[in-house]
Amino acid sequence: MSTAQPRQHSQDDHPDHPDHPDHPAAPDAPDAPDGPGATGAFGWLRALGPRGRRAFGGAFGGYALDSYDFFTLPLSMVAIAAYFGLDKGQTGLLTTVTLVVSAVGGALAGVLADRVGRVKALMITVITYALFTVLCGFAPDYETLLVFRALQGLGFGGEWAVGAILVAEYASAKHRGRTLGAVQSAWAAGWALAVIVYTLVFQFFDADLAWRILFWTGALPALLVFWVRRHVEDAPQAAAARVASPERGSLRAVFRPGLLRTTLFAILLSTGVQGGYYTLATWVPTFLKTERGLTVVGTGGYLTLLISGAFLGYLTGGHLTDRIGRKRNIALFAVLSAAAVLAYTQIPAGANTLLLVLGFPLGFCMSAIFSGFGSFLAELYPTPVRGTGQGLTYNTGRAVGAVFPTLVGFLSESWGVGGALVFGAVGYGIAVVALLGLPETRGKELG
Repeated sequence: MSTAQPRQHSQDDHPDHPDHPDHPAAPDAPDAPDGPGATGAFGWLRALGPRGRRAFGGAFGGYALDSYDFFTLPLSMVAIAAYFGLDKGQTGLLTTVTLVVSAVGGALAGVLADRVGRVKALMITVITYALFTVLCGFAPDYETLLVFRALQGLGFGGEWAVGAILVAEYASAKHRGRTLGAVQSAWAAGWALAVIVYTLVFQFFDADLAWRILFWTGALPALLVFWVRRHVEDAPQAAAARVASPERGSLRAVFRPGLLRTTLFAILLSTGVQGGYYTLATWVPTFLKTERGLTVVGTGGYLTLLISGAFLGYLTGGHLTDRIGRKRNIALFAVLSAAAVLAYTQIPAGANTLLLVLGFPLGFCMSAIFSGFGSFLAELYPTPVRGTGQGLTYNTGRAVGAVFPTLVGFLSESWGVGGALVFGAVGYGIAVVALLGLPETRGKELG
């Protein structure tokens, strides 16, 4: 009886293709974790092997465009509020509903990833968030925009978890933290692209039309699907283990006695970190405009340092999580993020140069904390329910943390946006507490 593991067919199956296992120029297997190909600044990328690198490209592109589509709302928030005559509470609800529904989308995508495969689930999530981002641009009223933004959350919630698992199952234990940290850095790349497009669109079009155009550019991610479908496939060994298990994609399984504690504390961890993060991501652009009086171009300039810090934070956090462990990395940057929030929002009026300088460490700290999430959550769950566990915990935390931006919206009416943003620091305290109930997973091999 044959013991060969089934895998998806692709152009790599042809013997003359450079990535085929029989081709002498490029072996199919990734480099050994401690071999010569796995050293140097980009050793983690070479160690993935040809198929792993294509999986990395698909996950990176999907997450960057996921970020781009998310930030079309925060960047357009002032224009949308003026167009529909919204108060700050109604405006904050647009973000909250996206994040709440993303919990459903993340859980569904995780189940799909375990049942039909990582790549197929990835494509479904990208198409979903692209479609409903575009439809937001056609919304005739606030209620319709709220519905479309909620449905956009279905795809938005699932993409990161599915892409992270796809890459985690190709990465070695030695390099998994920095590899997933590099995937996470795609968020900053998408954020930067959104700021650039936003600045250009709002310079050349009236605000009443510009916010719609910005949403329409959200169709870009659909182009990625064609490339993913042709070039990316699941890690064969993990795919075989997933298919062989009767528990694959079972929500009940992640709440069984052996995993219940892990699931509950992972949700609490995700709630704290994302509550703090989305408070800042949603309200900093409005804070810079309404309380600092910056122009559109000025706001984009101030966000440049924030985003640059975020990008370097993701990469640095990825390396640190492999060196000092998942839990220590998260705890370190939770404390630093809370301190940065307090410093950033309490700068005296008129000290905009100091505001500019502090934007870099704020972006660095609040992003570096996420670098270990992809590897940490993947390592907490066995292969058959890895997608279900990671999708559920990360996105349930996102949904509960979504309450924070709405609270800031309401509190800002009396405290001001800057004062209300301090509430985001509370989330990072919750994250530190949650770590007490989770094990350290650095060095764990994934089956």
